[in-house]
Amino acid sequence: MAHQARKRFGQHFLVDSGIIHAIVRAIEPDPEDAVIEIGPGLGAMTRPLLASLNQMSVVELDRDLVKRWKNESIANLTIHEADALKFDFLAWASGAKQQLQQSNSLARVKIVGNLPYNISSPLLFHLMSAADIVDEQVFMLQAEVIERMVAQHGDSEYSRLSVMLQSRYHMENVLDVPPDAFDPPPKVDSAVVKMIPRKDLKLSAEEYRSLESLVLMAFAQRRKVLRNNLSSVKDQLGLSDEVLGLRAQDIPVQDYINWACKLAHQ
Repeated sequence: MAHQARKRFGQHFLVDSGIIHAIVRAIEPDPEDAVIEIGPGLGAMTRPLLASLNQMSVVELDRDLVKRWKNESIANLTIHEADALKFDFLAWASGAKQQLQQSNSLARVKIVGNLPYNISSPLLFHLMSAADIVDEQVFMLQAEVIERMVAQHGDSEYSRLSVMLQSRYHMENVLDVPPDAFDPPPKVDSAVVKMIPRKDLKLSAEEYRSLESLVLMAFAQRRKVLRNNLSSVKDQLGLSDEVLGLRAQDIPVQDYINWACKLAHQ
């Protein structure tokens, strides 16, 4: 029986073979890589990846799809029936990395998937918990979200999402995907982003909490200048009148990081 896409799970199944192969090329699967896919659906990406990998894991919430995959009894596929927003990606990545190290493998730990558009932002924040262990992430998302993810300061799309994700990842929009590549077609354009966790920056838990709080304050009222949005910390930061006259979207990511570290150590 054909599986009907479920709106409550944000399901849109990828059916364009050219796009599928382009995404797999972006993932660059090596046989020894440890890969987990979020939302395998009907297997458009899963099956080509399985053909290239010694083993693979998937996280799927839809019980009907979980049953379909389990009935296939694929030897090199591990199925986690779980909500991706609650799944412990840090534990999975840590276990995968440990196995690779024990076998002296130089293979990489990767998280991939066609993410449900209705939970994409909270899911991206949830995945940050594993950024210290994961080597690479490749996701298909709503194009508008990826524009915000990779936006630079001064751009209209530059937002809290831009700052927080760029503080943890190097990101690149690698592929545009039209609605007709899916069944059913979504009402929005899609794109594929590659995310490489940053190794050049290591924030402590306290510094990261400080960054979260600071960025939330700065972008709380986008049209207001920092003199208003950061009024409670402007003296601690010693911001100039020139900077206080700017808006949140005018400030580079590194400045936010520097300010957050200053606050964390006062």
